[in-house]
Amino acid sequence: MSPVVYSVEGNIATITLDDKENRNALGNALTAGIYQSLNAAMDDTSVRVIVLTHEGKVFCAGANLKERSAQNNEIDSDAVGFDQVLSLIQTSPKPVVAKISGAAMGGGVGLACAADISIATEDAKFGFTEVRLGVAPAIISVVCLQKMRRGEAMEAFLRGNKFSGKEAANLGIISRAVNADDLEAETKAVLDDVLRGGPMALAAAKRLINEIPEKPIDEAFDWAAEFSSALFDSEEAAEGMAAFLEKRDAEWVNDNR
Repeated sequence: MSPVVYSVEGNIATITLDDKENRNALGNALTAGIYQSLNAAMDDTSVRVIVLTHEGKVFCAGANLKERSAQNNEIDSDAVGFDQVLSLIQTSPKPVVAKISGAAMGGGVGLACAADISIATEDAKFGFTEVRLGVAPAIISVVCLQKMRRGEAMEAFLRGNKFSGKEAANLGIISRAVNADDLEAETKAVLDDVLRGGPMALAAAKRLINEIPEKPIDEAFDWAAEFSSALFDSEEAAEGMAAFLEKRDAEWVNDNR
């Protein structure tokens, strides 16, 4: 049985971590399952947005320590790396929304940070617990430090303590924390909003956020001006502006129904 369940309903692909016996820890099979599911969603033209969620009380417990110990620190060169998963989430042209109602430790925090929008329950537990295992949050730091302030990241990385979903939102790790009874409704509201955006426009928005901060300001303005011109000249923009002026939904919104 696969530790990851992939399903598509309408324009939404859902990737569910379902290895409750191992607390959805990041072993080779689960990591590969996430990676393969992300690629399947990106290859499916009907999919507009991807939801990453879980079964059980734990979203993701971090590295699968039993598997790591059994490997005796040997790395399988054919295995999908967790860095590949995090990179694919960030570079995917389709938005990735994480829905979290359980504990997220180590690599689980990395998944929450890599997702474009992450929503968790207020009582979900988060933590950079790596230092208590004699290691450090190296791979996930690449995505987490994009969202966290330096001083707060330093404390969280060094203490290795657990904290609530509400505190995770304050630290910028997740987009927001909500009451457990509101998680479904809040996630649906986010998905409904995202699906009103044009497919090309959503991909373009992700590119802006990922690429603009890396460019010198003059280069950024030049690149953004050219990028903006190409967007406004597109068929998608023509349809979007026509829909706005005619006070109707754009074609891609109607396709969601």
